[in-house]
Amino acid sequence: MAQSTWSVSEPRKLAFDEPVSALNVRIVNGTVNVVGTDEGSARLEISSIEGPPLIVTQDGPTLTVAYEDLPWKGFLKWFDRKSWQRNAVVSLAVPAESTVEVGVVGAGAVVSGIRGRTTVRGVNGDTTLVGLSGSITADTVSGNLEAQAVTGDLVFKSVSGDLTVIEGAATSVRADSVSGDMVLDLDTSGRPADIRLTSVSGEIGIRLEHPSADARVEANTTSGTVSNAFEDLRVSGQWGAKSITGTLGAGNGTLRATTVSGSIALLRRPAREDGPTDATGPGSTGPTTEKVL
Repeated sequence: MAQSTWSVSEPRKLAFDEPVSALNVRIVNGTVNVVGTDEGSARLEISSIEGPPLIVTQDGPTLTVAYEDLPWKGFLKWFDRKSWQRNAVVSLAVPAESTVEVGVVGAGAVVSGIRGRTTVRGVNGDTTLVGLSGSITADTVSGNLEAQAVTGDLVFKSVSGDLTVIEGAATSVRADSVSGDMVLDLDTSGRPADIRLTSVSGEIGIRLEHPSADARVEANTTSGTVSNAFEDLRVSGQWGAKSITGTLGAGNGTLRATTVSGSIALLRRPAREDGPTDATGPGSTGPTTEKVL
């Protein structure tokens, strides 16, 4: 298949007849929306654009929407502020099985319904991921990442961006941040989990399904506080370093959380058949005993 290229300098819609299995988007300021569909082809709408044109290229099954001067390699080191005088609102519908790569500088990104691998790189734009079942890799400088109802393995790295996982079912989460906070609400439904979180000064909060959580737990903070809502786990340390250790379920999985000065909280997520998550509401498991140091 011959390569097709469009230079888009004003609002425009494009439909691609040839099959698409890989998407690469790189923009500065504005918004990127990517949604997975059951169709084999892709559709693009650029509803607003200011500054230099976006170059749209279809090369075989790969669709690229990007600025010529914004390469994927070394993306997080792109700080040419003179070139930041641009803005675009880009929406794409691609086959759900596609591999998706999104790079944003000062732009927000929303990716939903993708079953293929998703990679996000952001300098200072926030990203929302919804209903992704493929593996996820996200690298940011100061951008925040919110993931809702994701089931694929998640790897997150940031300097100061926060990580929030809501109603997640991923059994593998690796997150590393300097000062960003991490809040994870996970339902692994008895499957062994592999969760490893590291931060220097960020706070870490993890909410696990009870009683089906299955992991060996080791959570440590050098100077922060710890909070534990699981009777099977032990809290140790009165002054300085504190830790939460023990085994949940059969202990087939791993939960490790480490922070230097941030606090750590392990919370119980009632099983779905227990009804409302309000600990004092009807059908609840009753008040949760929580030890805080």
